[in-house]
Amino acid sequence: MADDLYERYMATDRARVEHTDTCTTCTTESRCTAGLALFETFSRLQDAYLRRQRSKSSG
Repeated sequence: MADDLYERYMATDRARVEHTDTCTTCTTESRCTAGLALFETFSRLQDAYLRRQRSKSSG
């Protein structure tokens, strides 16, 4: 069974990296509106995935 949270986390990471590679506005310190939205979504999904992984290993 596919892990939907992991799949969304990785898909968002790919989209974030692709955007950063092509956006002339985004840097490591600042992001355009679209880049910021991708980064925030990636961060939320990463946090959720890592929290779930930690809870699996401690429970």
